[in-house]
Amino acid sequence: MKTKYGYSAHVGYLFQDLPFADRFAAAKTYGFEAVEFPSPYHVSPNTMAQLLEDNDLAYVQFGLHAGDPAKGEKGIGIFPQRVSEFIDSVGAGLEYAQAIGVRLVHAMAGVLPQEDRRREHWDCYVSNLVFAADMAAERGMDILIEPMSPAAVPGYYIDTPEVALKAAREAGKANIRLLVDVFHTASVGLNVAEEIRRCAGLIAHVHLSDLPGRHEPGSGMLDFGAIYAALSDIRYSGRLGCEYVPAGDTVAGLGWMNGLLPA
Repeated sequence: MKTKYGYSAHVGYLFQDLPFADRFAAAKTYGFEAVEFPSPYHVSPNTMAQLLEDNDLAYVQFGLHAGDPAKGEKGIGIFPQRVSEFIDSVGAGLEYAQAIGVRLVHAMAGVLPQEDRRREHWDCYVSNLVFAADMAAERGMDILIEPMSPAAVPGYYIDTPEVALKAAREAGKANIRLLVDVFHTASVGLNVAEEIRRCAGLIAHVHLSDLPGRHEPGSGMLDFGAIYAALSDIRYSGRLGCEYVPAGDTVAGLGWMNGLLPA
């Protein structure tokens, strides 16, 4: 049975056997109404907009420039010495988002071992969130915070929903919202459905995968019936992002979309 939620294909995880541009057509062919990818900057905004138009797809969310992946960087928002770089990334990211019709932009915090963390990192992150949110509000956009579990991203600064909620509340901007990934949430030992209800009103996007393995929903131990009930309870109206590692061929693993979850 088809759910009431539209699905977004994470084209960094799904359809990896295809060239990047061809993944958009594949997503449309196999029932997705949207796509997402955290760092689309290697594609010009005009080309990306044309890919979306040609395939009748929306682009749900992407991230600000997040540093150098080759160095293990995953965001720069917590580093006082990189504030000017962060500010530049906000301008560039929001301009790109506006060009392709994106309303949700993820401001990644960064990776820092616990023993190196200081109050200045927290204060810097909150200040950067405020700046990004103010800039985004001028364009009718929201800034996302996503908790990422230590198991998946060791040392990521925002590692639980509790920390994400604290940052959003301290920043105090209505357009700072949460991206809840069910895998990250469950990986830190939390009940996903309970966390969804606790974050009600702040959730702007949701990522689906299962535990263990981060494979297709329904392949592991997570209770997706309870997760969907919680989303219904909080009147979640966004799309569901498919950010999972296919256990095999992407297409062969898509059966869950039509059979696992309640309508």
